[in-house]
Amino acid sequence: MGAEQRLVELGIALPPPPPPVASYVPARRSGSVLYVSGHGPVPADGRPVVGVVGRDLTVDEGRDAAFLCGLGLLATMRSALGSLDRVTGIVKVLGMVRAAPDFLAFPAVIDGCSDLLVAVFGDAGRHARSAVGVDGLPFGIAVEIELVAEVA
Repeated sequence: MGAEQRLVELGIALPPPPPPVASYVPARRSGSVLYVSGHGPVPADGRPVVGVVGRDLTVDEGRDAAFLCGLGLLATMRSALGSLDRVTGIVKVLGMVRAAPDFLAFPAVIDGCSDLLVAVFGDAGRHARSAVGVDGLPFGIAVEIELVAEVA
């Protein structure tokens, strides 16, 4: 079963791909590799999830924000490729969590995106990953995630 069918079975409707907010492109293909720029958590109402995880947001709220980042990443990949079925594997994910100084559960937050990728792509969604905490992210967003995918 392909990724597009899995989205249907999971009941996931992707949002429109978010436009770039500065001087960059949302995705860039080089041969069989698709590099997808960092995406923030934007729910259906269009108001990004902002705040500091471990102070303003709980781990679960941070995880939900990472899931929203994942939806945006999927939307951008679909836009760049025409179909998510062209993704042969997720290679690497970099997740950044805007976190309180004593917060250390970055992996639990970024799992919101990682688990989505595995649900959509199956074993091809399993990836190498870095999950880091940072003092600040653009526009005060709580999470930003980028990824590298292998494509046909």
